[in-house]
Amino acid sequence: MNFENYKIIPNYNTNKTDLFTADEEDILACEKTLNITFDEDYKEYVQNYGSGILGGTYVRVYLPETIVLTLEEWKSRITEYWFWDEGKEVLTKEEVLKSVRIGDTFDGDEIILLNSQYYILPRYSEMIYKAGNTLEETVTWLCSSGILTEAFSEREFEPFDPSEFLKSK
Repeated sequence: MNFENYKIIPNYNTNKTDLFTADEEDILACEKTLNITFDEDYKEYVQNYGSGILGGTYVRVYLPETIVLTLEEWKSRITEYWFWDEGKEVLTKEEVLKSVRIGDTFDGDEIILLNSQYYILPRYSEMIYKAGNTLEETVTWLCSSGILTEAFSEREFEPFDPSEFLKSK
């Protein structure tokens, strides 16, 4: 992943740049628990940056622990509130329920991973979008395609404590 363009900025609430990262053991445990394989971009991202918001408060990528701890609640919500029928040519509801949510956006769009492919479940659209084969392709699609938000080039990273996210769930 091309990290040279990413700038770490202080957290809005704490004014600190402390990073909350994952280690190799966290990633391997998640992969084993969920029977998935993360791409190298995801692994590098959570090991170097970790929990935070990328792209000027737009994209949030979850740590492995967060993925595991929120998966059942997420699948229950998707089952109950499914509305992406317009995207069924991209993924069916059954396929989405086999995926894992690895992140989201400020607008509530969800980033999912299925069979080494990243997809987006938009909050305000019934379409499903294939966003990339790697996390970097997916972040680039989210920030640059202009489909879900106006395109922007900013790649700032604001760290946050993942326990705060888990408390809100």
